[in-house]
Amino acid sequence: MDRYPPIAEHGLVGDLQAAALVSSQGVVDWFAAPRFDSPSIFAALLDHDRGGYFRLAPEETDASCKQLYYPDTAVLVTRFMSPDGVGEVFDFMPPDQTRTPTDRHTLIRGVRAVRGTVHFTLECRPRFDYGRAEHQLALDGQGALFRAPGIDGHLQTTFPLERDGQDVRGKVTLRAGESHGAVFTVCASGAEAPAFPTVDGLTEEFEEVVRFWQQWLCQSRYRGRWPELVHRSVITLKLLTYAPTGALVAAATTGLPEQVGGERNWDYRFTWVRDGALSVRAMLDLGFVEEAAAFVHWLVDRLREREGEDGEPLQTMYRVDGNPELPEETLDHFEGYRGSFPVRIGNGAADQLQLDIYGEAVYALAQGGEIAQRVTYQGWRALASTLDWFTENWNRPDEGIWETRGGRKDFTYSRVMSWVAFDHGLRLAETFRRPADLEGWRRARDAIFEQVMQRGWSETERAFIQHYDDDVLDASLLLMPRVAFIAPRDPSWLSTLDAMDRRLVSDSLVYRYDPAASPDGLRGSEGTFSLCTFLYVDALARAGRLPQARYTFEKMQMYANHVGLFSEEVGPSGEQLGNFPQAFTHLSLIMAAVTLDEALDREQGR
Repeated sequence: MDRYPPIAEHGLVGDLQAAALVSSQGVVDWFAAPRFDSPSIFAALLDHDRGGYFRLAPEETDASCKQLYYPDTAVLVTRFMSPDGVGEVFDFMPPDQTRTPTDRHTLIRGVRAVRGTVHFTLECRPRFDYGRAEHQLALDGQGALFRAPGIDGHLQTTFPLERDGQDVRGKVTLRAGESHGAVFTVCASGAEAPAFPTVDGLTEEFEEVVRFWQQWLCQSRYRGRWPELVHRSVITLKLLTYAPTGALVAAATTGLPEQVGGERNWDYRFTWVRDGALSVRAMLDLGFVEEAAAFVHWLVDRLREREGEDGEPLQTMYRVDGNPELPEETLDHFEGYRGSFPVRIGNGAADQLQLDIYGEAVYALAQGGEIAQRVTYQGWRALASTLDWFTENWNRPDEGIWETRGGRKDFTYSRVMSWVAFDHGLRLAETFRRPADLEGWRRARDAIFEQVMQRGWSETERAFIQHYDDDVLDASLLLMPRVAFIAPRDPSWLSTLDAMDRRLVSDSLVYRYDPAASPDGLRGSEGTFSLCTFLYVDALARAGRLPQARYTFEKMQMYANHVGLFSEEVGPSGEQLGNFPQAFTHLSLIMAAVTLDEALDREQGR
């Protein structure tokens, strides 16, 4: 077993409250429960020796591995091919369709032989609480019970298990057509054990989960040129959404590095206002109104709970239940992915001032009548109060979208999205005839516009710039035409695109900015940002540069992993870096695909 397989060599499974990564070698090397942001149970991806893992794969070391998703589902299939036979492992987690928070979560691993004879081995080595908690093992005819403080892990199999210290091992030989299975269930300490599985029962579970995902995906109204890529992205967004609240986490993992061996290793298992707000547009583009509305309700709740209090109405990010407490700490006992230390949990950026989130929040509320009409009177009052506060607070230096730790600046993107906050707030008030300080909002909107055009523009670069203090470019500004701050074919915008081509684009891949030119307070470098590449496609398509837009989009598909997933960044050698899979990348992929499809259709007279 590779101690640290490439980040991209994984598929994602989940039940809409928790998620696991399964490597193409058949190893669950990341699983946290009962929520995305809970302490890990398997975390070998962050420390092979201390993190814990769950392996189910052939004994034969010469077996080649392939991985795919069962069509239109979140069921992961890992195939092993050797001279003696072909076997498959099916990994999935049954979604809890009640949308009620639960501490019971089940990972099912079905195994079968397709051809010949395959000798499978199982190793289950949980390490609770990020490997900090000891556990005790009880093993009997009903399976293995791992007891740790506050949590139990039940492993039940349809083949025998044996003790290996406080862990377990097992072996099963399958011939063509034979099946077995392993079920790992986590629950509160002392909770009732799950029913013992049968092969027929696991087959029924598999069919039910397949039916759930395929029926859900049938809602999609996407009929464009890239259905497999787009639908895999929307399934991934669904997997990363905490069903009880509708909150979208930025990624399923923590601590995966933006540079192997570097310090840019963050916890992404939380809900950023920015990411969730932009996901509303992506979901609506594909017809998933309920998912979009669920996040809007979550967002309005965040505004309402701070209404009338001192300080900022919104925080940059929250836990999936809306809890604003995300203290950052370091797991000193973990070596990190391939030695990428420190491994952090929690996120100190939650306390940063990032003024762009107000624009993204109002942008989400304004996306289509089907969403805006669901905002209640109480919700509108909270929004109006927020914008009233913002009229006095938009003109402040902040940390910006990229959460730099090099001090506050007057970031152009923050000002652009501040303009969006007032512009869309005015539209909502006028469309739905809601009470509002229209004059105050209009004055703020117009003042921001004038400031950006005068101070956010560099005559030297002939481009809009990252912040007012120098001439560094920033790929976040690729959103300017999408939010209608500037016309997509305005000469100043086309000149900005040209400047980005020169400074930020490398073989169609886009850096978010140049850390050497604009120090961000952190050591090391990073790869190109996949989100920014898809924003680049969107901007090119809007600017009418369709051959370049389509070629860039098609090339970017080569950087998806074998099952269509993207992490945060692409490294110098084309490797995926950062937390995985990243929601922001997948939602921007959807937006880019829809924009490009529409532009190509217009060009072709459809």
